[in-house]
Amino acid sequence: MKIAVIEDKKPHRDLLVHYLEEWRRGQERSVTVEAFGSGESFWFRYEEERDYDVLILDIQMPGINGMELARRVREADGDIVIVFATGVSDYLEEGYEVEALHYLVKPLSQEKLERCMEKALKRRRQERFVTVHGGEGILKISQERINYVEARGRGCCVGRVKVPEELEARESLSEMEGLLEPEEFMKCHRSYLCRIGNIRRIDRGSVEFDDGSSIPVSRRLYQQVNRRFMAYFRRKRCIEGL
Repeated sequence: MKIAVIEDKKPHRDLLVHYLEEWRRGQERSVTVEAFGSGESFWFRYEEERDYDVLILDIQMPGINGMELARRVREADGDIVIVFATGVSDYLEEGYEVEALHYLVKPLSQEKLERCMEKALKRRRQERFVTVHGGEGILKISQERINYVEARGRGCCVGRVKVPEELEARESLSEMEGLLEPEEFMKCHRSYLCRIGNIRRIDRGSVEFDDGSSIPVSRRLYQQVNRRFMAYFRRKRCIEGL
């Protein structure tokens, strides 16, 4: 797990790093912590190394503030865990926009941080990932955040939750079908795979996802997709009711 701390005030930054180092010693998995004194310095590094798992950042910073930085990162990475460490609670609504996991309200404590990190670990464990070959090398994508996969030439494009740009991959549609969880994904068109759990509604011509994006559904596959959609959510309700 790779964690970035972005905090402009050195005492707060050092304290966060200290607490994280203490927490890291009790973990079985490898954990690295990197600290940055500004949004600009982190973004410079992030453009070269986009392999961070957790981002802990202050909101009120000069230059690129924490909320703006979180928006930029979320546009590029729908999977990273975002945590705000702040002395104010005026940004809760904006935090929902970037799907922040938690707000750590200052003054910070070891106990608060450890509870937050356990939540972050739990989220990362629950996510199932797939690796694809993109233009910038091998990329890891959370399957839960894939809405659809579309065949494009010899490769494909991956449409992700709340990410407007499609991700181009060298894998073919049939190769992606073999990599993704068969209980979660299915063909809804000869050129498309869709993730059942992200569907909001289905009509005769299209599949609409929770974030408002949509793709076509073929007449031949409409009934099959509709049955899978209904069965998926019946099963989910039964599990949640246990």
